[in-house]
Amino acid sequence: MRCDLDKPHAPRLTAHPMSANKPGDPLTLNRLYGRSQGKPLRAGQQELVDSFLPSIAVPREGPVTSLDLFGDDRPLHFEIGFGGGEHLAYRADLLPDHGFIGAEPFVNGVAQALVHVRTSNLGNVRIQHGDALEVLQRVPDGALSMLYLLHPDPWPKARHAKRRMMNDGPLRLFAQKLKSGGEFRFGTDHAGYLRHALAVMRRFGDAFEWLVEGPADWQNRPSGWPETRYEHKARTVYGHEVWYFRFRRR
Repeated sequence: MRCDLDKPHAPRLTAHPMSANKPGDPLTLNRLYGRSQGKPLRAGQQELVDSFLPSIAVPREGPVTSLDLFGDDRPLHFEIGFGGGEHLAYRADLLPDHGFIGAEPFVNGVAQALVHVRTSNLGNVRIQHGDALEVLQRVPDGALSMLYLLHPDPWPKARHAKRRMMNDGPLRLFAQKLKSGGEFRFGTDHAGYLRHALAVMRRFGDAFEWLVEGPADWQNRPSGWPETRYEHKARTVYGHEVWYFRFRRR
């Protein structure tokens, strides 16, 4: 069903200094923010980045299609900022006949994802070490069956809100690349980002239908949506509440 965010059972949008309409968003800024590397990679991880990553990397130029990546026509999934790759690997293992593209600028996360891919022998995964939006723009319109944005950097300072992936420019791109009936999944443990994201999604009601019946739908992790290490830490170490959202492309 479609849920109107003004209805009482929707998450409450309390008064909050909104910065979603400040000039710029990740598409117009056209640069990556945040860390690209943390601790030095271990020898085995570096070997995977040097030797294994090139064999499953998204091509640097040209259209990004299922046929080009996997040699056939199959449902295509795209994950923006896959962290350590747990969710990406889980979904790829669950759906071996589907194709998965994961993009992550943090090399340590890429190395962890490569371990998952190599250990589980996942031949249906391709990885972009770098800018997700650059690759997403090369995906044909209407080609994606699923798009995931899980626990993106909240950029909590108001002046940094334009760096958030949940902004008008990226959302227009998501709508463009998802096929009708395709699904966009968004998750966060940051209350400020939650308010911001829902306010942005309200502007895209013509493009997306919120798949929700009541609070349980955003309070409980849906089936087929695994808990990542980041989410587990947010919940158990920091005591954060986690919210889950599913939107269908109209």
